[in-house]
Amino acid sequence: MPLADFLARLGHEPVRRSGNELWYLAPYRGERTSSFRVNVAKQLWYDFGLGKGGDIFTLAGEFLQSDDFMKQAKFIAEAANMTVAGWEKPVYLSKPTESVFEDVEVAPLLRSLLTEYLEERGIPYAIASRHCCRLNYGVRGKRYFAVGFPNMAGGYEVRSRYFKGCIPPKSVSLVKANDIPADECLVFEGFMDFLSAVTLGVTGNADCLVLNSVANVEKAAGLLDGYGRIGCFLDRDEAGRRTLAALTMRYGERVTDRSSLYDGCKDLNEYLQLTTKKQKNNHLKIEEQ
Repeated sequence: MPLADFLARLGHEPVRRSGNELWYLAPYRGERTSSFRVNVAKQLWYDFGLGKGGDIFTLAGEFLQSDDFMKQAKFIAEAANMTVAGWEKPVYLSKPTESVFEDVEVAPLLRSLLTEYLEERGIPYAIASRHCCRLNYGVRGKRYFAVGFPNMAGGYEVRSRYFKGCIPPKSVSLVKANDIPADECLVFEGFMDFLSAVTLGVTGNADCLVLNSVANVEKAAGLLDGYGRIGCFLDRDEAGRRTLAALTMRYGERVTDRSSLYDGCKDLNEYLQLTTKKQKNNHLKIEEQ
């Protein structure tokens, strides 16, 4: 299992990407600046804060605080929802499984630094406030705030200019277009891409399913069974291609790859930002004339 998928199943998403490197807040200890690196090409991790690194087994060992290989293997298998005959359920230490978020408060998303951040990414306030909320929360005695996007299990995707994460439980988000069942469902990896699609006006009367991680594609499968058409706005990278292939294998011709809309961009939000920037530049040119 790729390290990024393993971390996503445990509720941890990268804060930023740089080439083949994903940077995280260290998933088994508290920090505010990302110093945990995953090399997706080599499938190795390194924690600059601890000066330690290794493969998926040593990472499981950090979560468990154990060098026992069988315990590490069981932890990984459990994260992958694998059932292995003869293995008892692994014992989890409370520290890595407890949420670091304290006293979470959910409030309406009013105009603030958070909505300015979203507008910089091309998402207008009217759309953001309809689908997102403001989360006020504590981490080790300090208070923070961020944009929250709810999922179907009661958790939230958490975003701000400085942080990307999840308040567990991790799950998918289904946004219904109407009270009556729709024939089409559009699939997005993250909620920024979903908000971008709404901003661009490409959602129409379709329902929208946000995976919140490509690792959640199995959770999405049952929800998509009733739709006659499935349009995929997935990232134009290896993870996105794998997810598209998995959905196509299950649903066949019902699946359509819609990523040609943002050909040349990594994802739909990047395309929206470029489009918004071009529109602003055109308006400036017209005003100057």
